[in-house]
Amino acid sequence: MRIATWNVNSVRARFGRIVDFLERRDIDVLAMQETKCTPAQFPREAFEEAGYELEVVGTNQWNGVAFASRLPIEEVQVGFDGMPGYANTPPESGELPLEARALAVSVEGVRLWSLYVPNGRELGHPHYDYKLRWLDALRADTDAWRRANPDQPLALMGDFNIAPLDIDVWDMSVFEGHTHVSAPERAAFQAFLDDGLTDVVRDRGVEGYTYWDYKAGRFPKNEGMRIDFVLGSSSFADLVVDATIERDERAGDAPSDHVPVVVELDMETSIDDDRPMIF
Repeated sequence: MRIATWNVNSVRARFGRIVDFLERRDIDVLAMQETKCTPAQFPREAFEEAGYELEVVGTNQWNGVAFASRLPIEEVQVGFDGMPGYANTPPESGELPLEARALAVSVEGVRLWSLYVPNGRELGHPHYDYKLRWLDALRADTDAWRRANPDQPLALMGDFNIAPLDIDVWDMSVFEGHTHVSAPERAAFQAFLDDGLTDVVRDRGVEGYTYWDYKAGRFPKNEGMRIDFVLGSSSFADLVVDATIERDERAGDAPSDHVPVVVELDMETSIDDDRPMIF
């Protein structure tokens, strides 16, 4: 089973590229982030014509997460227990709205999350505190789920908006005093690994960035960041036989500023019998 995660930076602007990638790379399940549309606005037809079913969460032109799968989707969950909300101006009720940042599904017995971790904006900003609280709540929910389902493979996939190591940015001096590389953010990321999850892509020796800003010719100069990850439980990691960062998807017409991260699992699926034999 081949799964991928991709911050597509507007699915309506790039659905042609996305579907082409799904077919060309023979992807079974794609987790998308930053879809930037409501479920009603999602370009379903293009995906469905290619044989993919969808689960979509979105509220407006910001955020948004989704799954496209050509395998049956089960056990859909929007958000996680304890997920905090956010608003630039808190409402009088004091009840902060939940953003479209987390969606879980089960496919062929594998539990998958599509996650768009808050950016944080800048150190000391309320959004930065929100980011840390969001990650802490996700960690608590993940730990509780794993204790309740110790043998089921689990993967947290998506845009974590954290570069956990110095080698995950092109020049640390550029990022000093900014988000994505601060000690609290990196500690929050490391906590998932300390809890027993594995960065299954790095674990296979895959190097490279997953994001390049549109500004200042960052991509041609390879001034990027590694902020998109697949963190798997031990039972998930044991299934991984290959992993890639699809750098070439950053080139061409109207690309996303992120590229897909692909993981292949050694497991049979319900559609294996329908695939052509290769000699």
